[in-house]
Amino acid sequence: MQSSPSKSVVSQSNVSFDQLPVSQIRTGCSGVHYEIFVRSFADSNGDGIGDLNGVTNNLDYLKSLGISAIWLMPINPSPTYHKYDVTDYYGIDPEYGTLDDFKRLVSEAHQRGIAVIIDLVIHHTSIQHPWFREASKGPDNPYWNYYKWLLPEEIKSRNLATRDITADSGERNPWHSVRGATYREKYYGMFWSGMPDLNFDHRPLREEIFTIARYWLNEIGLDGFRLDAARHLYREFDEPKNHEFWQEFGGVVEAANRGDGPSRAYTVGEVWTRPERIAPYFRGLKANFNFDLQLMIPEIVQQEDDTEDLVEFMTYVHNTFAKVNPDFIDALILSNHDQNRIGSLLKGNLNRLKVAANLLLTLPGLPYLYYGEEIGMLGMKPDESIREPFLWDIRARDKQRTSWRRGRYSTSQTVKPVSEQENDPNSLLNHYKRLIQYRNSHPVLNDNLSRLEQTGIRQKGTVSFIRRTTNGRRVLVVHNLTKKPLEVVFSPDEYWCRCIVFETVSGGSFTGNRVTVPAYACVIVE
Repeated sequence: MQSSPSKSVVSQSNVSFDQLPVSQIRTGCSGVHYEIFVRSFADSNGDGIGDLNGVTNNLDYLKSLGISAIWLMPINPSPTYHKYDVTDYYGIDPEYGTLDDFKRLVSEAHQRGIAVIIDLVIHHTSIQHPWFREASKGPDNPYWNYYKWLLPEEIKSRNLATRDITADSGERNPWHSVRGATYREKYYGMFWSGMPDLNFDHRPLREEIFTIARYWLNEIGLDGFRLDAARHLYREFDEPKNHEFWQEFGGVVEAANRGDGPSRAYTVGEVWTRPERIAPYFRGLKANFNFDLQLMIPEIVQQEDDTEDLVEFMTYVHNTFAKVNPDFIDALILSNHDQNRIGSLLKGNLNRLKVAANLLLTLPGLPYLYYGEEIGMLGMKPDESIREPFLWDIRARDKQRTSWRRGRYSTSQTVKPVSEQENDPNSLLNHYKRLIQYRNSHPVLNDNLSRLEQTGIRQKGTVSFIRRTTNGRRVLVVHNLTKKPLEVVFSPDEYWCRCIVFETVSGGSFTGNRVTVPAYACVIVE
């Protein structure tokens, strides 16, 4: 242990994602991803609805933030505002633009070193999808077996009439009748009657899905998919069939070829359950979202103490995943389009929002920002209120702000827009920028496959952990969750720690066997 004071603080990054190997970006092995609800992000044509050209027009903003990939919520044609019930897997919803607009977005993003992934909603379709319109004509139609049908007596005898309400669906009665049908069979729709579930036991349906995936990867040049409701292709008693399907799907993605060698396309699944039951999904999917962590972080930050034993829990989770796939990627979030916004959970408290950002962007795994999170946007359920318009400027000057819905939680009075935060060095936006840019520049922090190790530090009001890469390089991260500076004492196992290389708030110091961490700050030690 070094006994004399030593401090070397780096606050900016000179590394550009243009310098990263494309394969690293596409596999999610590095960088930070950004989730966009296109409808709410930026309006380019004045119709009040966000569109693909609005996203393209703001790629430089995302690049300045340090984003390596964008995830677009559904963009396929759909009868609903959210577009999670698709009517054409090969098209673009006219509200958002054209296929040429999307191709331009992908091209412009790639020129900036930003990958593009889209929501691929293959668990169900819309009842207006041509497949279902054909299937609903009756059992003799060739599309009948694209969906799940049972007679009422079969549903009753197999005890399938109801399902338990889950975090992702409140539908208790999932079997639905087709209006005016002359047959008695009912179709299964886990979410609601307008979203009939697809039947993945039917090989022609599987092949259709694989063809769709190849199209977006091969012909459009997409970099991957977020897979909606990945755990629900089959019901819980048939869950091993889910694992088998995603392994086959993963093989199709890996085999896709766009003329530049084997595809390194990225896949991330929405699988919300216990770690032991998430783990098998890593056989086919590169990443899965960590919803348990998303629930823990607000509790820890609000209480200003690690009452949840975050690092111990994360160690258990990662060990569980590694037993199935040592190269798993843990996809980390503070909130998303289905959860109350972190800004509201932390009551807009700027210091605590910065602490949450510190945790998200230093823990091992691939961090996701939900659009507007970086400026502290607010929102509580119902869903429309956590998907409100992005705030580029105050309303009188904001020519990009969408108007499909007026903000209830996030307005120019409650949240400072981008234009005001960009010039404020202490803003949440600039906090995110500094932290992401340093993360991008650091070989350990930017390695989303680096692994978590526990420290010997046991101090109230802190979270600390080590991240180590496969080549043995490591850093120690210490978070102060409290409003007072803390002097954190290292254990003998941290003898290798010699200096602070980054701090989110100035004023940290390293002396002997201890480090002083400013209030609500994070320091990185090597």
